[in-house]
Amino acid sequence: MTTLLDKQATPIFHKERMRKVRRGIFALAVLAAALFGVLAGLLFVYSTDLPEVTELERYRPSSITELFDNKGHVVGSFALQRRVIAKYEDYPKVLRDAVISIEDKDFERHWGVDFSRILGAAYRDIVSGSRAQGASTLTMQLSRNLFLTSDRKFGRKVQEILLAIQIERRFTKEQIFTLYANQIFLGHGVYGFEAGSQFYFSKHAKDLTIEEAALLAGLPKGPSAYSPVNNPDRALRRRNLVINNMMEDGRITAQQAQEAKAQPLNLHLQSDPNSVAPYFVEETRRYLEKKFGTDQVHEGGLRVYTSLDMELQKVATRALLDGLATYERRHGWKGNVPNVIAGGDDPSLYLHPDWNHAPEPGSYFHALVTGVDQMEAEIKIGKYHGQIRPADMVWTGHHSPNEILALGDIVYVRVTGVEPENKLQLALEQDSGAQAALVAIDNSTGEIRAMVGGRDFDESKFNRATQALRQTGSSFKPYVYAAAVEKGAMPDDIIVDAPISFPSLSGTWAPHNYDGKYEGTISLRRALADSRNIPAIKLAQRVGIKTVIAYAHKFGITSEIQPYLPVALGSAEVTLVEHTAAYSTFPNDGVRVSPHSIRKVTDYDGHTMEENFPNVREVISAHSARVMVELLRGVVLHGTGFAASKLNHPLAGKTGTTNDFTDAWFVGFSPTITCGVWVGFDEKKTLGNKETGAQAALPIWIDFMKVAIADKKDEQFLELQQQVLTARKDKVERASTKASDSEAH
Repeated sequence: MTTLLDKQATPIFHKERMRKVRRGIFALAVLAAALFGVLAGLLFVYSTDLPEVTELERYRPSSITELFDNKGHVVGSFALQRRVIAKYEDYPKVLRDAVISIEDKDFERHWGVDFSRILGAAYRDIVSGSRAQGASTLTMQLSRNLFLTSDRKFGRKVQEILLAIQIERRFTKEQIFTLYANQIFLGHGVYGFEAGSQFYFSKHAKDLTIEEAALLAGLPKGPSAYSPVNNPDRALRRRNLVINNMMEDGRITAQQAQEAKAQPLNLHLQSDPNSVAPYFVEETRRYLEKKFGTDQVHEGGLRVYTSLDMELQKVATRALLDGLATYERRHGWKGNVPNVIAGGDDPSLYLHPDWNHAPEPGSYFHALVTGVDQMEAEIKIGKYHGQIRPADMVWTGHHSPNEILALGDIVYVRVTGVEPENKLQLALEQDSGAQAALVAIDNSTGEIRAMVGGRDFDESKFNRATQALRQTGSSFKPYVYAAAVEKGAMPDDIIVDAPISFPSLSGTWAPHNYDGKYEGTISLRRALADSRNIPAIKLAQRVGIKTVIAYAHKFGITSEIQPYLPVALGSAEVTLVEHTAAYSTFPNDGVRVSPHSIRKVTDYDGHTMEENFPNVREVISAHSARVMVELLRGVVLHGTGFAASKLNHPLAGKTGTTNDFTDAWFVGFSPTITCGVWVGFDEKKTLGNKETGAQAALPIWIDFMKVAIADKKDEQFLELQQQVLTARKDKVERASTKASDSEAH
């Protein structure tokens, strides 16, 4: 029963409750205002330094500068970040599904931020006392990668969220995914899924299978931790987790998931394109950086269209290495190989730069001896292994491996076969330090088709084709003969090969022929074919050594040459590329085409930055050039270059050998291509007795040229007019006796 007191208390109680409600509402309003103020303050603080998202409309990521050969094959690249820019449609649905399933399941629905994930991650961070949970959407990851740092701080997270919201407002989901897919880091210097697909599987992203797409999608979380190269087991588990997520999300069937998880990693790592022509690529890099700057070359995504022929380049490399191996075998086993243990290093930790390349039959490597006994030596080349047995080292003259090899030795080997499970068939070779270089130039365009600057780019980046100045020996004589021909000399003119001497500052200079013999009255044709020194000296004296030097410079020799008669025998120092380009003047009817290696350079957007065309100038008359071709053909047909005649093709050239056999040369040409080969040591020491140009350099030239001319069976040199030859021959016959008598006296 309600009392009077209760009736009186009820209004009072109601009023008091209303006052409390109003106070509560007021307090909540104040709190909300405070929170709003704090939030506004935070937004102001953390947004003041935010970049403009509109920059994304002009965003151009650092990308690879690629070099292409004359048939469009990639032969090299430069990059700070190895990235290949792709479009949305270049990324297949299976890859998009894999990335979204593992990184951001609600990517298609959210507006840049998934607060449920953020709150869940925050709770787990608090419970665990760590900052392991990021919960970033793809858009947040994109904003962080493009504009922010990777610091795990509250302020950075707020900025990340704000940027993600702005990005979602301005760009479509397709645009956001494409930006993310081109930007994300996937380990081993690779950025973006297209570059990742090419690096890990040697294929384009559009061709990825489920398991391959899942492997790539699993890498952004930890490119190093889940690297399939360094941590294959962890990579496999991560890949299978991605596949499971795709199945749970209904993006693939259970059967597809089971089949995909049953597959091994099946990596097919992309070979280093720079390894095909490393000296050529390095020469190109130096030129591009000098002209366009380092940043543009390594980040600008240039397209460089070069003159190189990849197939001829491979032939050139093989010919040079095989030629050096033949030279080494001629001189027997020298030993003196470096030893890792003797150097104080741990063999188990040893790595050689050669090992960055995959072995293939015919390739040469520096390898580690990991065990040796009387029957075989165990050999290691990176992850590959093999044995050297007595039959693989017969040329050394030793009968068992342990006679000449020891644990820890670094030996030079040739790969003769590659078997399953990374097993190699090997033959023992030798690297005594002898070097070689080769340049091949297209006669009509001056384009460099092949360039090898040494035995091993990984051991020495010094380019002996373009940087080494070496004495030319008798390969200089064609410049002497060209000057004489320009003055009216002809192949059948007579000259006397007899002893001669000249006064000099140090006494008397008495040149002699290589064989120490003198032939008496001979034709210029025979004098050049047999590389007789005395006739070359007499011709130089006749036309004037300064005239000879002037002609050498017209041919493109840039070295300063002192006006002394010994220059006629090749005391001048030149580079191989200059020497080879100079010789191409002869089959070009006297026109010199400047050598070059770049056809065109375009920028990221395809605009032409440089384009090169043949730069030509006349050096000698067409008549003189054809006479010189006739003379130099004699060298191949019946002279010091006779070994090349077995190719049964129109060829011409000249051998060269310097004093003490320190330099061996052969420079020669067909109607379409000119090739020069040099062999020697970096320090000027002898190659060995009788290591002439014909012995050391010509075999390399032959091995290269037989491939270079294989598809040019019907080509011929331009012929001298027959009536000119006939008239000249009659004149020579009438004057031969008189000339012989006067020269003899």
